[in-house]
Order: sequence, then C-alpha cells, then structure tokens
Amino acid sequence: MNKNTFVLGMLCSISMLGFAQQQKDSTTVEQLDEVVITDSKFNLKRENSGKVITKITQKELQHLQGKTVAEIINATAGIEINGTKSNAGQNLSYFIRGGRNRQVLVLIDGIAVTDASQIANDYDLRLLNADQIESIEILKGASSTLYGSGAATAVINIKLKEASKNKVSANFRSVLGTNQSVNDDNYAIEDFKNSVSVNGTLNNFNYLASFGNQYTNGLSAISNGTESDAFNAINGNLKLGYQFSNAFKLNVYGSFDKYKAEFDDAFSGIDTDDLSTSKQYRVGVSPEYTYKNGSVTLNAAYNTIDRNIYSSYPAQFNADSYAADVFNRYNFNDKFYTVIGVNAQENKMESFSIPFSSTDFEQSINPDAAQFTIIDPYANVVYVSDFGLNVNAGTRLNNHSEYGSHVVYSVNPSFKKETNFGYLKGLASYSTAYITPSLYQLFEPTYGNADLKPEENSTIEIGAELNIKDKATVSLVYFTRDEKNFIDFVDLGGFVFQYNNVDESFTASGIEFTANYKFTKSLVLNANATYTKVEDDLSLRIPELKANARLDYQLCDKTFMSVSYQFNDDRTDAVYNSTTFMNDEITMKSYSLLDFYVSHKIAKNKVTLFANVTNLLNEEYVELFGYSTKGRNINVGFNLSL
Repeated sequence: MNKNTFVLGMLCSISMLGFAQQQKDSTTVEQLDEVVITDSKFNLKRENSGKVITKITQKELQHLQGKTVAEIINATAGIEINGTKSNAGQNLSYFIRGGRNRQVLVLIDGIAVTDASQIANDYDLRLLNADQIESIEILKGASSTLYGSGAATAVINIKLKEASKNKVSANFRSVLGTNQSVNDDNYAIEDFKNSVSVNGTLNNFNYLASFGNQYTNGLSAISNGTESDAFNAINGNLKLGYQFSNAFKLNVYGSFDKYKAEFDDAFSGIDTDDLSTSKQYRVGVSPEYTYKNGSVTLNAAYNTIDRNIYSSYPAQFNADSYAADVFNRYNFNDKFYTVIGVNAQENKMESFSIPFSSTDFEQSINPDAAQFTIIDPYANVVYVSDFGLNVNAGTRLNNHSEYGSHVVYSVNPSFKKETNFGYLKGLASYSTAYITPSLYQLFEPTYGNADLKPEENSTIEIGAELNIKDKATVSLVYFTRDEKNFIDFVDLGGFVFQYNNVDESFTASGIEFTANYKFTKSLVLNANATYTKVEDDLSLRIPELKANARLDYQLCDKTFMSVSYQFNDDRTDAVYNSTTFMNDEITMKSYSLLDFYVSHKIAKNKVTLFANVTNLLNEEYVELFGYSTKGRNINVGFNLSL
C-alpha cells in the first residue's frame, strides 16, 4: 500500500466514526423517480416526458459549490453562455441551440423574469446567487405555448430553496479563491463569496430568509489591461408561507439583487474607470387552492430594475414589470392531465442619456409611451397511456397591445417501450414560438421602430432515449428551427440605423447527445455533446461542436471528488475596422478545459469542506475577442448546516 492510498483510507475511516446509517445511493433513485415539471406544469416522471429535460438537482448543486449560476448551466447540452470564463462583471450572452438572449426565457419559482430595459428584454443571470437555488430545469425548444414570449430556444426554470421542516435551521457558506489570468502566478485571494440562510416551519407557518454577497477583483476586463476591474454583488431573499387548510396555502416573497461591475473599453483597448450598476427588487404572491383531482394556482409578481452606466456615454435605464399567471390543473385519472390558464404582463421603461451638446441627463425614452401589455389565454393537455404512448399538446393566443394577436401551438408525442433492462423511448415534437420586440426596439427615439412585428419560429425535434436500469441513461435528439421576422439593427444608408424585421428566414439545426453511465455504485460519468449548424450571419461566438464530461467518484461516505472536462470548437467573432468602417471576421481557436473538485464532510455531516481547481492545465485561450480570460484558479470553502 503506497502512502497516498493509506492517507485516503485513513481519511475515509476517520470520517465514518459516529456515522450510524449508510447514505442511500441516490443515483439509481433519481434515474427511476426523477420528476420534472417545466414541460407540462405537472409533476411527471421524467421517463414519461416527451422532451429530454436537463434537471440539475440539489445533490448536483452541492457538488458544484463555488460556481456561479451561469457556470453551472453552461456545462449542459446545447448551451453556450459566453462570458462565464472572463472577468466576473462581463456581460453574458446566451447561445442556446444557435439562438440569442432574447430567445431564452428565465423562470424563478414558476414566473417569468425579464429586464424590460434591456435591448433583448432578457434576464441577467449575474443577479442570482447560486446558494439560494434548490434546483434548475432546462427545457429546450420552442415553449411559447406554456410560457409565452421569449420561450423560443429554451426555458430555464430556477426553483429557489424552501423552508425546512425543522423549527429552526441555518446554513452558512463561505468561499475564498483566486481570480487571475493565464499569465499570473501569484495566486492572491481575490474572490470572496459568502451566504447565510435561516429557515424553518412552525406548525402551519414556514419561513426562509437568506443573504449573500460576492466580491471579485484581480482580473482586468480587457486582455491587455493593466488595472483590475472589481465586481461586487449582494442578494437578499425572504419567503413566507402559511397552510390555512389542507386545501389552501399562501406564499409571499420579496428579494433584492444588486451588483457593481467595473469595465474597460475594449473598442479602444485601454483601461478606463467605467462602471455599471444594476439593482433589482422583486415581490410576489403565490396562493394555491387544491380540490379533488385538481388545483388553482396564481403566480403574481412585481419586478423593478434600475441600471446605470458610467462611461464616456453615460446612461440610466429604469424598468417596471408586472406579471400574473393564473392556471387550473386538473388530473382526470392519472392518464389525462389538463392545464388551462391566463397570463398577463405589463412592461414599461424609461431611459436617460447625455446628448453631445449637453452635460446633463435628458430623458430619451418616455415611460408614458414605452409600455405594452400582454394578455395570453392558453391550454395544454398531457396524455399518459398504459401502453407507452404519451402526448403533450397545447395552444396559446397572444394578445399584445402594440401588434395585435398571435397564435402558437405545440404537439409532442412520445412512445416508451418497457424492457427487461429498462425502457426505450422515442420522441418527436413540432412547436412554434414568438419573441415580442423589446420596449427599446419599439420606442428608442433614434433607432426604435413602432411598426416592428414579433419574431416567429418553429422547431422540429426527433429523438430517442435509452434507459438501462441502475446503469445508464442515453439520449440523442435532432433539432431544426426556422426563424422568421428576425429583428436586426439595419443600416438604412448614410450611417442611419434602425431596428427592422429582416425579410429572409434563417435556419438553425443540430444534434444533442447526453449520457449518464454508472460504472459502479461510487463511480458515475455524465457527458454531453452538441453539434450546432447556424447560418453564417448568426454564427458569431457559437461553437459548432461543444462537449462536456464529468466523472464523479464517491470515495467514501464522507468524501466526494470529480473531474470535469469541456471542449469548445473554433468560433468566429466580428471586430470593427476603423479604416474600412466595416467589421472584420476573425476566428477564435478551439480550447479544452479541465477542472477538479473535492469535498469532505466532518462534524457528523454538518460541515462540508470543499475545493475547486479550474483550468487545471492553465490553458491559454480566447472566449471573447479583446477581453480577458481566466487561467488556472483555485477556491476553497466550507458549508455549515445547523
């Protein structure tokens, strides 16, 4: 026995003292009983879903401690979130199945969240604290039938943590780490993340209060920068619930999320003192009434966001969003499920900027004009047969105050064949989606166009999933998406630009492969690979081939370790040429990254110690042209549960 083996053996032996009960091997349990909700709004077994849904459970999140929400999601099939490997304050671009930010819808506890002040009307994942999340479901493909505008390439459904059943529970987490480029080797502590949560249940009342903060420095925003740019974020979350009776419960919540991000001007390539800030406040209420075979739920929320940019071109943006989704779920006989609902939204924004001839802020977008309402009735049905046929279908009528009505629909049959070794499932779907123009695109006085039409797209999916009991789950899906009325920033001539619908249609297609393989009870491989083909005009920063793999090893009951690998193919980017006044296309070379994670439980499982090493081989690469990229970095932390 060598020295390393002896030390590891002793570590596992010591950790088992006082451990009375073996932990359950949950890999098998999760594969057989994993429940998903995003594709139907019902709790259905994953094997009965006609979609291949990625679910990141709390157990997996515990093994990803120290990572941001965007970093966690970026390792799933079909997804490239550009900006996760750069400076902490870098803007994030969501390239899912070859789409853009405006084609991705984020849900928090079942209700859509958007930033009505953004050009793409998208939600900034930098605002979220990963420590506050219970689970994440990612549903890819057109899903406007259930979720409305923006659900064109994916829906990211984030479920926040809920109160424990104990009267009082508490959780503390702290992470310290480095934040350096490939050319640095001082390993200074520049990344600090902390969070605390207190929660519990007292009779029929439950509560949860949490707070988190992040401060990251040490890395310049631009690749040739000489001064570091800091990122500072704080988050607070309060959830209160009361079970009035077996039939009726009420939850209310409030949260705030703030960050400050220093940035540089990559166009000029010089260090600046530029700063962007964002403040988000959310309040909501979610009553639910349950009756025989069904329930009525209301999700209503108010969200306000204030953004400021302090640079050579300073600007202020304010946005208010009201959203309410009321729906009735009815289960006829555990075979036939229906959802009928109405979704309503009201968005408005204003902005201020400093004209060239002035030094004072002036209002550029008036909130009295820059607002719209949406009222969408929708219906969805799910049929789960005894002989393996499952059908998920629905329709939605979008009524928009600016452009009228629009119908979307979806049909998603699948067939599951039970076998002696598990099951084999085939699936297909045809679904349509729409993306409403943002308030900025409609009402910005210089570039806006009130005559814009919604973008439309239709997606076809064909796939198969193979499950081998207690051993493996493998899926393969082909998708193709046709886009119409694409909204682009068009040159009208004479350096006059405006947002317009493009006449021609675009197509994106690809193949997604995912696999979970259990070599032994303690050794599990998770892998995925995506091939994406996008027309040249839309292919910027999108890798044609991307692959992820993670090998998890439960060394003993208390010690866990994993090795992660990611490959990103060549990507193109556009760089402005001041001589030709045109964009030059450049190629960013492919790269591979290797990460390592280890955790160990002590103090009767109440304390978890963990460490991450990212970009283990310190590979040099470019994620976004002109901007810095992280080299090898290390973080260590602990999680205390009481």
